Amino acid sequence: MEVWHYDPVADLDQQLIERLRHFPREPDMLVYGLRGAAALLLRGWLRLYHRLTIIGRENLPLDRSFVMVANHASHLDALCLWSALPLRKLHCTFPAAAKDYFFTNTPRTLAAAILVNALPFERRLNPRQSLSLCRHVLEGSGNILILFPEGMRSRTGEVGEFKGGVGLLLAGTNIPVVPCFLHGTQAAWTKGKWCPRPQRVRVLIGQPRDFAHLPRSKEAARRIGDALREAVLDLSRRLTPPRVKSRGG
Repeated sequence: MEVWHYDPVADLDQQLIERLRHFPREPDMLVYGLRGAAALLLRGWLRLYHRLTIIGRENLPLDRSFVMVANHASHLDALCLWSALPLRKLHCTFPAAAKDYFFTNTPRTLAAAILVNALPFERRLNPRQSLSLCRHVLEGSGNILILFPEGMRSRTGEVGEFKGGVGLLLAGTNIPVVPCFLHGTQAAWTKGKWCPRPQRVRVLIGQPRDFAHLPRSKEAARRIGDALREAVLDLSRRLTPPRVKSRGG
């Protein structure tokens, strides 16, 4: 007769807040339940209060692991990209969130880890270790990583320079990366404001691409960052076509 053996999860003796700060996290049915309920509420709020519109969902390669990159001007950005994904992807989607901001106190940690399953990203002291965590996520089957390569929220809404980390992560791999453009989030919840306004928000999702043909180097990382930024800007131009000057006086 086969003997049944029980192995408790590795973080069983830790407090909830410590388990949430750790990554990768062990499965937790309570957290999964709270996240599922929050997802339904947040998606309803985004659609009703911000009239969220998502264009290009068919471009998402949902049969494999991939990366989503976008411009960054608001705390709404991750929620909007997260809401563009099917509910079945809820617990295998990981927005990278600044560890020095979202994981420094209990309320922010609870919001980041429970609501959106955020990956704590160390952007100053040890970014290479954080990139290693990102690679670990993408090695899993069907995982989704959300990155904002600008690193910080824009105060003006302009798309800034894309840092090289995303290029180092993707160079020489066949991992698809999907460029996205977020429109209206900066006006809806401007950096420094406490409360979002009922501004219309749209998400444009572009065609996936990969950079398997490029070596993992600083130059390749720069080229990838520039290419992805240009792809995001191309999406933005679909919403803001160039003005045609009228002839005559």
